[in-house]
Amino acid sequence: MPRNQFQRMVFAFLTVLVTVHAYVFYSLYVVNGTTLMQVTGADSVIHALNAQGGVYMFGRMLPVWAIILIEFVFAYGLECVMGSPCSFKLACKNFEPGKTHPVIFETAIICTTVGLMCPAMSFLAAWFYYPYYAGFNLFTLLANWLKLVCLNFPFAFFSQLFFIQPLIRTVFKLLFRKDIEMAVQGSSNLQHSTV
Repeated sequence: MPRNQFQRMVFAFLTVLVTVHAYVFYSLYVVNGTTLMQVTGADSVIHALNAQGGVYMFGRMLPVWAIILIEFVFAYGLECVMGSPCSFKLACKNFEPGKTHPVIFETAIICTTVGLMCPAMSFLAAWFYYPYYAGFNLFTLLANWLKLVCLNFPFAFFSQLFFIQPLIRTVFKLLFRKDIEMAVQGSSNLQHSTV
């Protein structure tokens, strides 16, 4: 889909913007929502977060907007440096982009990106949300990392494959409609001239 560096950066920005919000919601509401409400005695997750003064990160309570901003910065950097370039290269090792149906090739890229980004972001989250008040222990960090990968991977795989990437690709096509039409027109002109 993206044809140049600027488009790749925009595509990564849109993907990470939606993904970080989805993961914060998933983590706070689906994974930890019941526990938060039980600990604080609140009747909803948002009231529980307000009652405890935010979300525990880096050994202190931070507001949800700060959590989203911090995770966005790290996820965007990781996506630009590792996720996008490596997933494309790994997908190309198994499929030829020109000879493979676009849906299959895009699915391979999505699956590879999830396979790279989920463990990497879970590792960062294990550091972010580590219970520093109890002292640091490497085995606790590794156990938390494994737990986060197990919790996040199914959500990451299915949300990226069936919701987030189709949404982002649709928005991307709307944003860069003229560039995409010119590229398609150029490739069809090239095919006609070679025939």
